[in-house]
Amino acid sequence: MTDDKTELTRTEKKIFARLLKLSWQYKSGCIKAILLQVLLLAFTIFGLSLIGVGIDYIRHIVDTKSKIPLWPLGFKPPEDWSTMKVLCVIAVANIAFAVIRYFLTYRYSVTIVKLLQQGIVVELRSKIYKKMQNLSFRFFDSRTSGTLINRVTGDVQSVRLFVDGVIIQGVVILISLAVYISYMLAINMKLTMLCMFTVPFMWIVSAYFSRKLKSAYMKDRDNNDKMILDMVERVHGIHVVKGFAREKEELKLLAKDNRTILEHRGKIFWFISLFHPTIDLLAQTNIVILLAYGGYLVIQGELPLGAGLIVFLGLLQRFSGQVNTLAGIIDNIQQSVAAAHRVFEILDAPVEIYSPQNAVRVRKSQGGVTFKSVSFEYDPGERVLDNVDFDVKPGQFVGILGTTGSGKSTLLSLIPRFYDVKMGAVLIDGKDVRKYDLDDLRRQTGIVFQESFLFSNTIAANISFGHPYATRDEVVKAAKIASAHDFITALPQGYDTIIGESGSDLSGGQKQRIAIARSVILEPPILLLDDPTAAVDSETEKEIFEGIESAMKGRTTFMVTHRISVLKRADIVLVMHHGKIIQHGKHEDLIKEKGHYRRCAIIQSEDGDK
Repeated sequence: MTDDKTELTRTEKKIFARLLKLSWQYKSGCIKAILLQVLLLAFTIFGLSLIGVGIDYIRHIVDTKSKIPLWPLGFKPPEDWSTMKVLCVIAVANIAFAVIRYFLTYRYSVTIVKLLQQGIVVELRSKIYKKMQNLSFRFFDSRTSGTLINRVTGDVQSVRLFVDGVIIQGVVILISLAVYISYMLAINMKLTMLCMFTVPFMWIVSAYFSRKLKSAYMKDRDNNDKMILDMVERVHGIHVVKGFAREKEELKLLAKDNRTILEHRGKIFWFISLFHPTIDLLAQTNIVILLAYGGYLVIQGELPLGAGLIVFLGLLQRFSGQVNTLAGIIDNIQQSVAAAHRVFEILDAPVEIYSPQNAVRVRKSQGGVTFKSVSFEYDPGERVLDNVDFDVKPGQFVGILGTTGSGKSTLLSLIPRFYDVKMGAVLIDGKDVRKYDLDDLRRQTGIVFQESFLFSNTIAANISFGHPYATRDEVVKAAKIASAHDFITALPQGYDTIIGESGSDLSGGQKQRIAIARSVILEPPILLLDDPTAAVDSETEKEIFEGIESAMKGRTTFMVTHRISVLKRADIVLVMHHGKIIQHGKHEDLIKEKGHYRRCAIIQSEDGDK
């Protein structure tokens, strides 16, 4: 347990150091904000001093035996000024200071917005999103979309708190405390020492609450992740929810997530809420000391009432207020460290798939694909592919058949390097795919998944997603290849029709044909089809195959499918089981062999007879 705590402290120190480094990148904005706060502090002190002088002046006018007030900055009103004129000057000066403070506060607010919202937040989000674009599928396999969304949004906002709520406020508080103590010492050293009696206790209380909040904020982040994940899943699965009349149960689930968050945050707020009155109680003790001993000094004539006791009271209250603000800084430190840990986890994630130095550039490959003794595993020791060997010539059609979990989709993912092999090599045109420029490599492959994702944009924009500068003629050509042109032109706005989220207002066959058009618009020499008809009916399947047959012409094609009618057309059929190729050949040969392929053919034949 001790080692775990030590490691946690080391991690927190590293994160804290990185947050300081991040803040240093915006040092000019931070310095400007701090200077504005220092000016605010100065004019606050000036205003407080004038109030004290005004009180002492009035007291001197009422009781000439009282001491003449000490005017600040060497200023002394001319003797021919009337009492009302002196008081008016003091009042006008205070109003002027208030106006200056108003403009300084405005400038500070503008500076903070530019520094944080337009600077740190935007740049940090961009860095995270850019890093996510470079991470492999392996990174996303182990993390939910809700967690990642929360890190890009909520966690980034909490990280920016470090700049405003820790660095800037921390420096301002230290300067303020130094100024207040110096001023109080200048008024009366002994009185200051007595009133500072409770300060060590304030620091002890602050340290205690800081320790209590360390793990609480990390737990709060996890609770938020779960709520966002549940909401995202339920929104995407709204048809399933309504189809099974589960609305009430889903509301209960959300209520449970919210209750968990509220209960945990209630504990956090309880700690914070307890902190403030504790500090306030200690501060009130200081005021009791001030009134007792300071009042005695005023009566003895050793301390002015206004510039002494009243100003000292104002300084002491502000001093206690700044110590009390430490609760907010402690709170912000814990929030920002907890959030930064999750943000840096993304920024520090290793980029596993990248272009090598002196990468081979390729405009158009021939389309030959070879697997040489390929083995692959997602988790150490659990092989998904085991010593896979085959060779495909340019333009050939490869059908892949196998049970669920046999490694079919994984095999396709290795060709465009969504993952890298553990052993062996995947070759395109005789070269290891790891030697190619990554962008060039992926432009050689068109991919259609089981359920292709479409963006909430026009049909034309979806088709040209991989080729954003494509002309309308190129878009139409790709749609015709995919047998999608006719249904697209029948839509109200044709290619400019905006489709709903994930293509929700299109049929399964229409979505897949748009996906096929998107995959062929760059005219890739290799086409990867991952069971594109798995989730559709026979009529829709026929529509999709019309597009597939046209798209396959002149391309090396890999298709995962369980349809023997499709596999009959394949030049090569790979039958997979537990990551191995257990059968390999053409339909005419495999149908004669005892094995998985023949069993599937017999079953489908019997289903057809029925």
